[in-house]
Amino acid sequence: MDRLIDEIKLPDALKQLSAKQLEQVSQDVRSLIIDVTSKAGGHVAGSLGAVELAVALHASFESPRDKIIWDVGHQAYAHKILTGRKDNFNTLRQYKGISGFPNIDESPHDIFTVGHASTSISQALGLAHARDLNNENNSVVAVIGDGSLSGGLAFEGMNNAGALKTNMIVILNDNAMSISKNVGALSNYLVAVKTSDIYIDLRDRIEKVVKRLPKGGSLIDATRKLIDRTRHIVMSFKVDVIFEELGFNYFGPIDGHNIPLLLSTFHHAREIKGPVLIHVLTKKGKGYKPAEDDPTRFHGTGPFDILTGKPVNGKTNAPTYTQIFGQTVTKLAEKDPKIAAVTAAMIDGTGLDEFAGKFPKRFFDVGIAEEHAVTFCGALARGGQKPVVAIYSTFLQRAYDEMIHDVCLQKAPVVFAIDRAGIVGDDGATHNGVFDMAFLKTVPNLTMMAPSDENELQHMLFTAFQINGPVSIRYPRGESVGVKLDSELKSIEIGKGEISFISKIQNSKSETNSNHQKTKSKICIIAIGSMVYPSIEAAKLLEKDDIDCTVINARFIKPLDEKLILKTIKLSDKVVTVEEGVLIGGFGSSILDLLSDNKINIPAMRIGIPDKFIEHGKRSIILENLGLTAQGIYKSIFEGIKAL
Repeated sequence: MDRLIDEIKLPDALKQLSAKQLEQVSQDVRSLIIDVTSKAGGHVAGSLGAVELAVALHASFESPRDKIIWDVGHQAYAHKILTGRKDNFNTLRQYKGISGFPNIDESPHDIFTVGHASTSISQALGLAHARDLNNENNSVVAVIGDGSLSGGLAFEGMNNAGALKTNMIVILNDNAMSISKNVGALSNYLVAVKTSDIYIDLRDRIEKVVKRLPKGGSLIDATRKLIDRTRHIVMSFKVDVIFEELGFNYFGPIDGHNIPLLLSTFHHAREIKGPVLIHVLTKKGKGYKPAEDDPTRFHGTGPFDILTGKPVNGKTNAPTYTQIFGQTVTKLAEKDPKIAAVTAAMIDGTGLDEFAGKFPKRFFDVGIAEEHAVTFCGALARGGQKPVVAIYSTFLQRAYDEMIHDVCLQKAPVVFAIDRAGIVGDDGATHNGVFDMAFLKTVPNLTMMAPSDENELQHMLFTAFQINGPVSIRYPRGESVGVKLDSELKSIEIGKGEISFISKIQNSKSETNSNHQKTKSKICIIAIGSMVYPSIEAAKLLEKDDIDCTVINARFIKPLDEKLILKTIKLSDKVVTVEEGVLIGGFGSSILDLLSDNKINIPAMRIGIPDKFIEHGKRSIILENLGLTAQGIYKSIFEGIKAL
């Protein structure tokens, strides 16, 4: 079937097309998104909901001269297709392919590399003032979802823009969802507008009148469209208050799938002086029924069958770390009524859906507001509760000050469940959780743990709620190791690591004692978290080359098991640290500090994430490229021995 998008030059030709042709472009773009994501996965629902919006924007504005900024960017697939990436869209989120988010290295139409929420309004304001200072005359447009609008940064930007009376346009893409269902007063306010009794009553009354007319039945659809188009006239006295009080000129709410209406609104908005907010209503998953019916699953999905929408990739028997966390914290909460769980718009993503269902009064989804989530938990803890806040590592970066000021300084017993710690894969640089060990280990009063497998994770959670102070537990994305879970949870001694592997070479040479640690080791490998098992496998490979190794599972990033580490190092010729985190200021740096403090001069090597942002691609591919697999660790140590 011929596609219009293959016959025209994008995006420039959009300005010469009729509304009907633009609707055809939208159908072509939507079909391409469904086809590609069905094979590769991706952020489906949000992008399908924003297709007409992206088409209308590029038909109305002259990108990249006019700046179009997509908040978060997971809804920007149509934007990518329209701006020169149609022919390689099939490489979406694949290694060396195009990113799943706007990326400044990919296209001049991507104004910022983004992946975190609520940044677009502040960015648009900065660009608008740079334009004014440069005496230029282009438009600046920020596209932000109603979920992202719950973030405090969005309101800071709006407050400043309204006060400065800056010429800029904010498009509020209102689909009633972020990743999980939206929560909060603002979300409730927007829902109230869309379901207002005044609007519904007016619609019903007009439809009854039309039905009485000759051939009235055939006019119903046209009447509904007319009512939707004029909804903003009926409702403006209600919804515009909050935005106009912030200094914005308000348009809406309008149908975000109605291209003629979008074009007309954008045309008028760009002529208005001062900041403008256009409130558009869209449907997540628009045009693909499985995504419309289940937008949460299709927010971010793997490959799926187009006809049914069902996943097509097989799963192994091993549960994910996220699932183990959710099951364990729910089990603990059944016995302890003071345990509460908090997340920032990520109920399913953090594994807290079961907890939320069983303990609704003890579960809190605060929206996309990580800073508030952490401060809120600090206060819950000071009030005698035992909160656990589950946040992805990459998003916890946003709450660093709150962790220091509102939790650790207060010695508040908050458990930080740091999900997606390390390389996340397909989402790339904006989502890799590689910085948490480095930025958290400098904070006083914080106990930091990292499990080597899912069994250790459940014991660490059990331990964390017994510590009278702040605790963090970091664990990676994806399936766990697949070990058997202990039926009874037990405490882990704080700051206590363990020997996980001693080569048979050592054992054959050693003088037997109760600890089997008397013989001098050639290499002491100290690994943390997800790198323990690969390090053990690497040690087994080194053993075949007649290289002695001892592997320590540190378990604690802070405090370190100094006694065990120093004792083992003193029996070694060389020391190697392995971590799935940044090397600068990371776990390995703590070991080097320990050696320095104890005046131990021994050759040392650190294996981890280099000082650069890591690109997207399958987690397995990226780990292999970084040398963070068993084979990679083996190779680094084997080749590095000569240099040490």
